[in-house]
Amino acid sequence: MTRILSLIGLLLLTACSQAENDALSDDALSEEAAAKVMAAYQAEEYDTVIDLTAAISEGSRWDRVRTLSLQRRGEERFFEGKIDESIADFDAVIARVPEQDPHHWQRGLCYYYAEEYEKGKAQFERHQEVNSQDVENAVWHFICSVRAPGGSVASAQENLIPIQRDSRVPMAEIHQLFSGAGSVEDVLAAVKPNNDNALSETERNHLCYAHLYLALWYEAIGEQEKSNEHIQKAAYQYPMDHYMGKTALVHAKLRGVKPKSGAN
Repeated sequence: MTRILSLIGLLLLTACSQAENDALSDDALSEEAAAKVMAAYQAEEYDTVIDLTAAISEGSRWDRVRTLSLQRRGEERFFEGKIDESIADFDAVIARVPEQDPHHWQRGLCYYYAEEYEKGKAQFERHQEVNSQDVENAVWHFICSVRAPGGSVASAQENLIPIQRDSRVPMAEIHQLFSGAGSVEDVLAAVKPNNDNALSETERNHLCYAHLYLALWYEAIGEQEKSNEHIQKAAYQYPMDHYMGKTALVHAKLRGVKPKSGAN
């Protein structure tokens, strides 16, 4: 899912800029307030931007800055484990640009951790319409389906979203695992590092993904101790500074999994 992370921002920019018109008034923003908004946005002080643009009306040329700030704050809140607050920001984004709802897989992740499994399942189904070859989307849909009312591993496997063209390592093996046709060993074999005693950035990234999705697999089948073992590796032993790497850390913190002694 990290490969389309920038797409949300790009789509928001495009959608909001269509409403931007310099001929429209800035409503509540004086020249002084406008300068403060831009300074805060450039400093990534999104709370300040959102507070200062609270009174703008629909069609204001500040719509874009406010919407992007809500998106960024929602992401930050998610990484802090503030799930309900993150959902509120993402809801506000989609209320302003509803056509972007299918793209918003980030809200789907939040729904899983908020135990809003039906909403998460539906979000990932809508995301499938705009991103049809992403194993991660199929997996998050799977784990929401398992925990949704009336759900089970068997029914989730029967309805697993088919993916044929996700070439990222080790996504093919992960999809096979969740389908019931693969194994944990297959996933680990796909990300086995070279025996050169020097873990490359690419190898660490593969390991991070593998252990994140093995943790989700074991959580889905009710083996929490094994899930915790794998999320400890994804979050702390093989950490990555991208959205899903940070998601591994969120998962670890929400499940009470801490780094081993001596680890970062």
